[in-house]
Amino acid sequence: MADAPDLAGRQIWPPTVPAGWRLDARDSVASTNAEAGALAAAGCPERTVVVAREQTVGRGRQGRSWTSPPGNLYASVVLRPKRPLAEAAQLTFVIALALADGIAALAPATAPRLKWPNDVLVGGRKISGILLESESSGGAGVAWVVAGTGVNIAHHPADAATPATHLAEHVARPIAVGDLLASYLAALDDWYGRWAAEGFAPVRAGWLDRALGLGGTVRVRTARETFSGRFDSLTADGALVVTTDDGLIRQVTAGDVMFGGARAAGD
Repeated sequence: MADAPDLAGRQIWPPTVPAGWRLDARDSVASTNAEAGALAAAGCPERTVVVAREQTVGRGRQGRSWTSPPGNLYASVVLRPKRPLAEAAQLTFVIALALADGIAALAPATAPRLKWPNDVLVGGRKISGILLESESSGGAGVAWVVAGTGVNIAHHPADAATPATHLAEHVARPIAVGDLLASYLAALDDWYGRWAAEGFAPVRAGWLDRALGLGGTVRVRTARETFSGRFDSLTADGALVVTTDDGLIRQVTAGDVMFGGARAAGD
């Protein structure tokens, strides 16, 4: 496929990436996560990023599909953290922070917010999805983690279960896919490096600074129950801390949350 101009008239394909990243650009794939996972299993270096114009079988959390026509960002990065597999789940917060910072660097007025555990919102509506997949190295270690991201730039699905939006609705000048990819990867370099060197504490603090609904009322639905309360914080390993309406302090490690009637994580 020939290079195509973005909405601002610039040539954007293949995009460029910051120093230290290895780019694998595709026109069309079933899933960037599947492609990146195959590369990871074959031994590709850390910081390999697979990016595609479109996905034909995009995937979200819990097997949900992710609409992936051309015009948006679809990228999956390969990371090889020297951490136990259990701690690798913290990367969902690292990726969310990097996406929010990458968007904010190009469009500060959008003021991206983070919804537990892995949604990025602009104007109160979902603008991106994150899917982490990993492989154990045997024992408690992790061989690799693939972090897939989809960011709505030029359009968003009209029938999404969660109210969605895209960047073109919020900015005066179009944002190129390649520019957002580079901005995101630059932010990811920073947050991934801090997480690797300092652990989850700085990531937790950064995430809470952008958290949606902190201190407000939240409704939580887990596999076994639904309850309401006040969203108070995150634990030291990323669980949602909620003080329930009857005064109990609950720690939520998996579930869907709602603020102000809007669906949240997992949609």
